[in-house]
Amino acid sequence: MKIIQKKFSKTNGWENIRDENFNQALCNFVLVFGSREILSDATVYNSLRRNYPLAEIILSSTSGEIIDTQVNDDTISLTAIWFEKTKIKACGVDIEKVGNSLDAGKNLAGLLDHVNLKHVMVISDGQKVNGSELVIGLQESLPPDTIITGGLAGDGDRFEKTIVGLNETPIEGRIVAIGFYGDHILTTYGSIGGWSPFGPERLITKSKGNVLYELDGKPALGVYKLYLGEHANELPGSGLLFPLSIRVDGSENSLVRTILAVNEENSSLTFAGNMPEGTYARLMNANFNKLIEGASRAAQNSLTDTTQKPDLAILISCVGRKLVLNQRVEEEIEVIRAIYGDKTAVAGFYSYGEISPSFNFMKCGLHNQTMTVTTFTESK
Repeated sequence: MKIIQKKFSKTNGWENIRDENFNQALCNFVLVFGSREILSDATVYNSLRRNYPLAEIILSSTSGEIIDTQVNDDTISLTAIWFEKTKIKACGVDIEKVGNSLDAGKNLAGLLDHVNLKHVMVISDGQKVNGSELVIGLQESLPPDTIITGGLAGDGDRFEKTIVGLNETPIEGRIVAIGFYGDHILTTYGSIGGWSPFGPERLITKSKGNVLYELDGKPALGVYKLYLGEHANELPGSGLLFPLSIRVDGSENSLVRTILAVNEENSSLTFAGNMPEGTYARLMNANFNKLIEGASRAAQNSLTDTTQKPDLAILISCVGRKLVLNQRVEEEIEVIRAIYGDKTAVAGFYSYGEISPSFNFMKCGLHNQTMTVTTFTESK
């Protein structure tokens, strides 16, 4: 595996971050994370296509771009890869054409060759797609031992629209999956939060998919506003600072959910993933040190028992973490760099949702407010 990394800003243009000194025309996979405004310009994709004529080019809007140990806004983070021995295949669907997120996952799985499939990375629209249903559709239709990771596109803290593209200028509603094949590719993962629960657990008494209507028989929005106090007037953005954890009765495992939208008319809250009736929800808030420690643990969990460090680490972290960490946000990237060392190329973005198996059980799921790490190593 050979890697080129570049950063684009309106002020400085393109800057080289990593260049392993090979012909960039050989690249067969290019990941482009950037602001919605910049990526919406068709000249960006057209320029990339000229520079990487053989590559599958995936583009996604973000809530912040990660490259090396930098976290930037209003830039492009570009990672161009030449997989020398690994086959890849990319495919995409439009949520409006397939009807719902569950079917989108099934459709994507059907477009991928399942023979010798090792890993699937998913980059999805972050506003129109129910990430939980998307993951379920993929899991139901892919071979059971396939690792699935990825994330939902971001749009800063605006929550207006997100865009994703596969070999095209990115658009709303697009979901892209990339399959990695063969025995030469090793992928690992880690996903950790670091948020602290507070207040009582409340039973979800009415919900539909990712829309929450009632907690303990009371309007969900009213309960949420009660805890947010002065922050209630800043919803849905302030909801990033106070996510909900959900737990099935009798289970020690929990998932964190972030608000995407509020509906004042019916007092409901829309989340990035499902909020099943009969589960228990509890508010959470941030602890700076625990968030950074969580990022470190995610990287540690991704390491295998070999001494070899990965060639590439893709980091997908929640926009809520970025808002809370604020000027300290690069610290969660720096602790990961310290674990992997300088050999590993690091890239990624801040998202509206993270897709990964949890650390302590293999089933893949949609997460919010986590640092999720996917590593790639290609054997010689």
